Amino acid sequence: DNRHLDLRTPVSQAICRINSYVCKYFRDYLLDEDFVEIQTPKLLGGASEGGADVFMLDYFGRPCCLAQSPQIHKQITSACSGLERVFEIGPVFRAENSNTNRHLCEFHGLDIEMAFKEHYHEVLDTFSDMFTYIFDNLYKNQTDELATVRKYHHFEDLVYRAPDSVPKEKISGTFGRTLRLTFEEAIKMLREAGVTEEEQEDYDDLSTPVEKKLGGLVKEKYGVDFYFLDKFPLEPRPFYTMPCPENPKLSNSYDFFIRGQEILSGAQRVHDSKMLEKAVAAKGVPVESLRFYIDSFKVGAQPHGGGGIGLERVVMLFLGLPNIRNVTYFTRDPGRLAP
Repeated sequence: DNRHLDLRTPVSQAICRINSYVCKYFRDYLLDEDFVEIQTPKLLGGASEGGADVFMLDYFGRPCCLAQSPQIHKQITSACSGLERVFEIGPVFRAENSNTNRHLCEFHGLDIEMAFKEHYHEVLDTFSDMFTYIFDNLYKNQTDELATVRKYHHFEDLVYRAPDSVPKEKISGTFGRTLRLTFEEAIKMLREAGVTEEEQEDYDDLSTPVEKKLGGLVKEKYGVDFYFLDKFPLEPRPFYTMPCPENPKLSNSYDFFIRGQEILSGAQRVHDSKMLEKAVAAKGVPVESLRFYIDSFKVGAQPHGGGGIGLERVVMLFLGLPNIRNVTYFTRDPGRLAP
């Protein structure tokens, strides 16, 4: 209720500046890599992710919702319109009644979408290099801000480069060295650590406690706090996710993690209009509400992939802070609409 006073404190000032610099380095890296910054609408006639967790409102007598992500429009601009590489920094809305230390109803997304030439792992290399660029620059240039945060909240530096002992086939990046594990490998590690099928089924998404458990196991085995999982199960992923050609239960999708918590979710996208229409219908999303999106792929679309990053969650976990509200200017969660 007195956020205007709290923002005056040295630690809040330092966090605000780190927040700003994450956006700066994100933008700087991508512009240098020939990405185009886009601006997409936040009022949609259909849910961009599918599902019920959307804020609905009346749009001059028509149903409308606030965008869960820029997903639809970043795909259209990158894969169907010839821009090929796009990014956006903007608000994201989730009508999830989640009162946790890491969920918000409104947060800020750092979104990327890009066409690739041979394999969707080109997208993963881009993410690896981009995060490495951001982390390198924060540690190089924001020493004062980091020192201020440490006075109030001690945290260990993030270990984000996999050691040389990790085999090349488990690494993504050209100058970054990000550990890449498959979902299957993660399940195997969890089983060996005593996690039962009741706690985590083989083809279910990871729960928060299991994510954190896995983060500890990865740290113990590989020595890193930053890594990602590839080849997630298909069923829990959104309709635009490309199935894995080798195993129909899996998908060409991935999540990135910092200190055992997810900060990015992404995938290769479906770029065939007939396949996409079937996937939309299978998820129970009204096909006609996304007709403009589906039809965009009928006149040719490039293979592409991308992901969405939660800005506030990245900053929270990078700084080892206990609550996402510590890094949010003005919190919007199920219990707060002011200030």
